[in-house]
Amino acid sequence: MKIVMADPSLFTGRYDDGLCAGLARRGHEVTLAGRPLRTTDAIVPDGYRYAPRFFRASEAIAATGRIRQAAKAAEYLADAVAGPRGLFAGAAIVHWQWLPFAMADAHWLRRLGRSHALVHTVHNARPYHGEGAKEAMQGSGYFGLLKRFDALIVHGAETKAALDALGIETPVHVVPHPPMRLAPADAAALAAVPASARPRVTFFGTIKPYKGFDLLIDAALMLWGEGIDFDLAVAGQPFIPIDAEVERVRAAGFGDRLMLDLGFLTEQRLDAHLTRADILVFPYRHIDSSGAFLSACHYGAAMVTSDCGMFARLPTGTASRFPAGDAGALASALRSLIASPAARATAGDAARALAGTLGSWDEAAALTEAAYHQAIARRGA
Repeated sequence: MKIVMADPSLFTGRYDDGLCAGLARRGHEVTLAGRPLRTTDAIVPDGYRYAPRFFRASEAIAATGRIRQAAKAAEYLADAVAGPRGLFAGAAIVHWQWLPFAMADAHWLRRLGRSHALVHTVHNARPYHGEGAKEAMQGSGYFGLLKRFDALIVHGAETKAALDALGIETPVHVVPHPPMRLAPADAAALAAVPASARPRVTFFGTIKPYKGFDLLIDAALMLWGEGIDFDLAVAGQPFIPIDAEVERVRAAGFGDRLMLDLGFLTEQRLDAHLTRADILVFPYRHIDSSGAFLSACHYGAAMVTSDCGMFARLPTGTASRFPAGDAGALASALRSLIASPAARATAGDAARALAGTLGSWDEAAALTEAAYHQAIARRGA
């Protein structure tokens, strides 16, 4: 079967890579279509082809901020309305991992739906987590597009229930999200993230409102104020202003405990941070499925999560959970782990064991293939 998997902005590149490789191992001809690869990407296609199909002009411009966003939106809309479709020729399935701009995506689906079965993965029931003017523009009209697909894929029961509550009639298939592995750190990456004599709590990935970075700072200040000795490492790209939170730490006299490594980091650099971490923290206000957690559970660090989304389904003992949005409860969860190396070791072993139970890319590919066959049958009918 010829499959084109589209993730125009490469929002979940590591997920796409694992699934495409799994489908290729099942004998399918797979192309992953995204933007031109950046130096921070670590995709090395295994049995499938990567095509830098989208955003080829706007990715090359030097502008940043709103000018770059406007250029990308304009290019994507023009491409969706009248861009070439040669890459999709002969594909039985066009699988959209993300719909980055619903106004434009409607044109892509109209044009491609004439000759291809269409599948979409709903990674989260809230488009772009429902935050910010940019996200609202991107997601406006998103749910109306779901009826144009022949099959939808979700990662867990929470997302399926949310779609059912919205009255979505397109068949929904549950394909659990397997754990992922980052590109391993080399000596230079490890040297850039030095070890600490104190226990290290690490927050990594994009910094957005739903991820609760402000709650983590509240909890850290509580603990530092009690005299509890630990470092807090923050590694990733902020998509919200964080200067005020950082200044709160410095004004309280704990700036030397805060390690900031901000920006779009390579996977090798993130791997170094996870390797150095004693505790990994996910203080999210809401989430369906967390790719960050699934990238991190095999490192053997203790895991602290809120109780939202997939975290609520984790087996007892595999993570220290606290009520989402409660900074005091987060501080309590961290306090006991920071104080006890033995507790951290036990929790880390449990997280590593959990990673071995969460499925594989071959299993995900088999379930996705089954969804494809049903999508083709539905389109034919």
